[in-house]
Amino acid sequence: MLTNSDVEALEDILFADPWGDDALDFFGLHGVVCASVIGPVSLAAEDIFRLATGVDALPNGEVPETFTRCVNQLTRDMVQALDMGQPLELPEPEDGDPMNALENWCAGFVDTFLEHEESWLKVADEEEVADLMVPMLTLSGLFEDEDFENVRNDSALSDRMAEAIPDSLTDLYLLFHAPD
Repeated sequence: MLTNSDVEALEDILFADPWGDDALDFFGLHGVVCASVIGPVSLAAEDIFRLATGVDALPNGEVPETFTRCVNQLTRDMVQALDMGQPLELPEPEDGDPMNALENWCAGFVDTFLEHEESWLKVADEEEVADLMVPMLTLSGLFEDEDFENVRNDSALSDRMAEAIPDSLTDLYLLFHAPD
């Protein structure tokens, strides 16, 4: 489990120059790591860094050690929870807007899904993946779909979508990682 100082160190890396203006926050990074764990494509720390920061080339040719260590710890924690049949707990802000944090988390998750969409849809039934992705797609704020916007503007519907995410993540994980 990451400590508060780990999260602060990650955010220092994410918000550093020159990529800080385009980088995801910790919640978005957590979504990227989660999609890497859940989906059929396991990403290396370098790929996660590129997705989280929006850069094509690594700084000094390598990912900061703290970033790699924290991403690897998050990955291990998620895999262990899922392998033990426990739902994943999404990070919550100590202060601030929990729906904003959830939107950032969903955006990171969905960005990673979209980056590897072909693999996700090739390995599993497209309709089943689409159904399980609805809560994250809806709450990500990445799409200007009228139905998605209506859900995001209705707090009761948004809450129901948010509550569905842990079960959707577990089902997606089983879809891609359970033995046949």
